[in-house]
Amino acid sequence: MLGKLAGNAMMPFGVGGIGRRALIGLAAMLAVGAVSAQATPYLVADADSGQVLMENEATAQWYPASLTKLMTVYVALDAVRGGKLTLDTPLVMSMRAARMPPSKMGFRPGTEVTLDNALKMLMVKSPNDVAVMVAEGVSGSVEAFAGDMNAAGQRLGLQESHFVNPNGLHDPAHVSSARDMAMIARALLREFPDHADLFSIGALQLGNQYIANHNGLLGRYPGADGMKTGFTCPAGFNVVASANHSGRRLIVVVLGAPTARSRNQEAADLFDRGFAMGGGNGSLESLPSSSAGAPNMRADVCLRRNAAAIAAAEDGDFAEPTQAAASAGRGAPFPNPFAALLTPVARTVLSDERIRFDPVPVFLGPAPGWKGPALGARPTGTATASDNTQGVDANPPPTAPHGARQKSGRKLIRHAALETKGPKVMAAKIVKPKTDAGESDK
Repeated sequence: MLGKLAGNAMMPFGVGGIGRRALIGLAAMLAVGAVSAQATPYLVADADSGQVLMENEATAQWYPASLTKLMTVYVALDAVRGGKLTLDTPLVMSMRAARMPPSKMGFRPGTEVTLDNALKMLMVKSPNDVAVMVAEGVSGSVEAFAGDMNAAGQRLGLQESHFVNPNGLHDPAHVSSARDMAMIARALLREFPDHADLFSIGALQLGNQYIANHNGLLGRYPGADGMKTGFTCPAGFNVVASANHSGRRLIVVVLGAPTARSRNQEAADLFDRGFAMGGGNGSLESLPSSSAGAPNMRADVCLRRNAAAIAAAEDGDFAEPTQAAASAGRGAPFPNPFAALLTPVARTVLSDERIRFDPVPVFLGPAPGWKGPALGARPTGTATASDNTQGVDANPPPTAPHGARQKSGRKLIRHAALETKGPKVMAAKIVKPKTDAGESDK
């Protein structure tokens, strides 16, 4: 695998003769050991051309966790494009949706949220209950929506993916790959450019709640403009990220990192290297598929964490404990501390301080002046096992009728939908992180 990375890296460093060669040999040997022992799937691709700049095991099946919600957004926007509903259409929170485990918004059954606001919540907070609400509103049921996801995947040319739910909660049959996730990201950017701002929202404001995005690259990596993070114990910490430098946009996918911090830093390292490169090594579609099944990362990611730390990670808590593994750039092309020896590319080291963004307002209830119906779950068959991860009833009672409005206990706010241009950082932007055991997620 090192051949994929080292071809452009072995350059003179101003160290002469035998000493220079010994230094290169030592650094390369250490890098080989670090990469071969720790690397999990990653990929760097050009968003415009679809050319692959770097990759490792990019077609290996993996559990995508909340990266799944990129496909959920794709299917929802495709339904809007097809006239099935509009962004102002209210969606109804069903009992089944409300029973999803965290991360979640916690809305009561019967609560209505417009599709526009639901998609914003999905990309910022990554709530599993809202993902099911979107699925039921668009397709009538989780099962029907999963069928629509797989049909869309077939049209897009995905090769390793199979979806069974809209939120990425663990199911052995719910899999994807770094290549397929890059293809979904590229399709979103190319087919729905007017909605690219969905993926770059730094924070939401719902009443008096400030809800920060879990994407640790936004506001920290120059040019970062989206897209989605994900975490479960079987998947590890995943990210699909995009960044733009002087009109050139790259997509980076990192799967299976042991911590949120290492995931973010690895993505930054891959962006640094990718923007320093020229042409690619073939298209996303040309990568040969792998037959290996998805591994379960639970022992590597969650074995040494207590239940509180895992719950914090699942609910998107940004802070995480300071530890060597958190900043080691696990699986990055050029692991620390020898990155500077192997490549002349300047390395962007991400801050671990919390950034505060100007929030985008979202609200509950229909949009002002809405006259049409609200969409929710329609009669369907039995629920899938993947929706029963917490031991709750997989076949809950019917949801409130379409158009029914039930007070949610939360303050109802109505604003016009705000079109964002990207994350705006507020003047007082740095807040020291907490030092508890939680990690950013979703």
